[in-house]
Amino acid sequence: MKIVCGIKQMQEISGKLRVCGKGIGFVPTMGALHAGHLSLIAQARRDCDFVVVSIFINPLQFGPQEDFKNYPRVFKQDAAICRKAGVDCLFYPGFLEMYPQEYKTYVIVEGLSDKLCGKFRPGHFRGVATVVAKLFNIVSPSIAYFGQKDAQQAVIIRKMATDLNLPVRIKVMPTLREQDGLAMSSRNRYLTPEQRQDALSLSLSLKLARALVKSGVKDSSKVIIAIRQLLGSKQKVKIEYVSIVNVDTLEPLKKIFGKCLICLAARVGKTRLIDNILIGS
Repeated sequence: MKIVCGIKQMQEISGKLRVCGKGIGFVPTMGALHAGHLSLIAQARRDCDFVVVSIFINPLQFGPQEDFKNYPRVFKQDAAICRKAGVDCLFYPGFLEMYPQEYKTYVIVEGLSDKLCGKFRPGHFRGVATVVAKLFNIVSPSIAYFGQKDAQQAVIIRKMATDLNLPVRIKVMPTLREQDGLAMSSRNRYLTPEQRQDALSLSLSLKLARALVKSGVKDSSKVIIAIRQLLGSKQKVKIEYVSIVNVDTLEPLKKIFGKCLICLAARVGKTRLIDNILIGS
């Protein structure tokens, strides 16, 4: 496995592969890799000739009061995980490599970035779209892989790639969960044992929502009330939002029909967690 820190070197590697007709699978990450990331890498390994993983903790997507400084940085461990998983190239750029002095260009996907998580994390998706656009131009992937847990992010990136005519296919893979149902996340390590128990209410509330829809409930407000009641019963859980939206536009739905996304965000202690399920997919 090659470890590459420079943009020009990464572009040279990608350019040679593309000239030879090799398909590049790309998994962008912020490190602190877990089994969810490994599932994306495994799919890239199956689909493509060459697999690139990036590790870059992007400061543009963190707000002033968020956990950028404390975000887990375990590069040696991550590199060993990538090597064992059969990754061909690990792209590990520094901050000034990605954002040199006088950097002025940003990507905003209007109409999608200010909804759901965007309401509570202003500027977050501008940071996400900007860094992912840069990474796509550096790595030149044939297919890029993202997890369904970050559903809004996936919708925004797919729209960005379409609107900017980026020659990459976006592949969204199912959310992986711990044995107890908690969606896998690098932030789960912040939870105390007591907080983790309360955090299980996120996945349990979505399971309840699925059962309600399956039983014939089509009124979104009734499902949302049921989710909020379950989450509200846990002392350490502070709800940010619960919403049922169209899977493409993220617009709220009054009635549940066709494909839709039931999604939520909550703070458990100081840790912000998100989760979602697809209905009708």
